[in-house]
Amino acid sequence: MAMHENLLGGPAPTHLPDDPEPRELLAEGADPADVAAKYPTSSLAWARLADEAYEGGRVVESYAYARTGYHRGLDALRRAGWKGHGPVPWEHEPNRGFLRALHALARAAQSIGEEQEYERCSTFLRDSSPTAADTLN
Repeated sequence: MAMHENLLGGPAPTHLPDDPEPRELLAEGADPADVAAKYPTSSLAWARLADEAYEGGRVVESYAYARTGYHRGLDALRRAGWKGHGPVPWEHEPNRGFLRALHALARAAQSIGEEQEYERCSTFLRDSSPTAADTLN
């Protein structure tokens, strides 16, 4: 039996399909804005933009980028059969863009004092992937 199998009969983990091109471009040092423009459905590109904006002190901009990556990720999760809850494992690399965007959204929400959104996104991240929550926080 796989370690991540839910013994209580909950939803199976969702594994997003791989989209290697944006990930490879980012790994090679491409500008995240260029990658997001070429691959607008890439949550990873939006999450990287959110990180850059946050690190540059542009929190509202970070929030907007993170929100875009989050919604692109939700769209992809639904297409992959996700029903609104259940594991989205960090260990599956294609899931990381969504999880990074969700983390960035929580971080930006907290920075602007949007406490309810911060709590919602933080809980969603931990519920989706405790590993992602531990890794990104």
